[in-house]
Amino acid sequence: MSKIYTKTGDGGETSLLGKRVEKNCLEVVALGEVDELNASVGVLVSLLDSENDVKKKLIDVQHNLFVVGANIASIDMELGMVPSLKDSAIIDLENWIDEMENDLEPLHNFILPGGSVSSAQSFFARAICRRAERVFITVKKQYPSIDKHIGQYLNRLSDVLFVLGRWLNKKNNHEDVIWKK
Repeated sequence: MSKIYTKTGDGGETSLLGKRVEKNCLEVVALGEVDELNASVGVLVSLLDSENDVKKKLIDVQHNLFVVGANIASIDMELGMVPSLKDSAIIDLENWIDEMENDLEPLHNFILPGGSVSSAQSFFARAICRRAERVFITVKKQYPSIDKHIGQYLNRLSDVLFVLGRWLNKKNNHEDVIWKK
């Protein structure tokens, strides 16, 4: 394996699929947001002790976020050259939301992010996911041919992370933190 440092990015450029681009170009910013989201999901996975099914689902999310990144990185390539998100990835998230919501009381108030450490991390990952989604919307406007499932996936994932935060609080015997008006 080659060294991690190349010194070729010291001037503010990086290599993106063989071409040199500014590190602050839209594609690199979007990749950074997805990378930060993936890392935050990884932190959440590391905080879970006994929720093996949740860990498995979150690791699947991490794999899907690599697919999202591959699509953003290869915007200029021919369709079919990179893996795409399947409809089933979005349906899986929706089913997971439904499963968790069956264990929760309906929400009647706004809640604050917090409670257990794992719940707080899930809420934090949700905020990062929303930011990644906002940047992706800009990418989609500039590159309309990019996989439409990405925006849907990020939107649904932020919902998963919100509901998961509530679910983890319940599993850890923490109440939702109700916003005081």
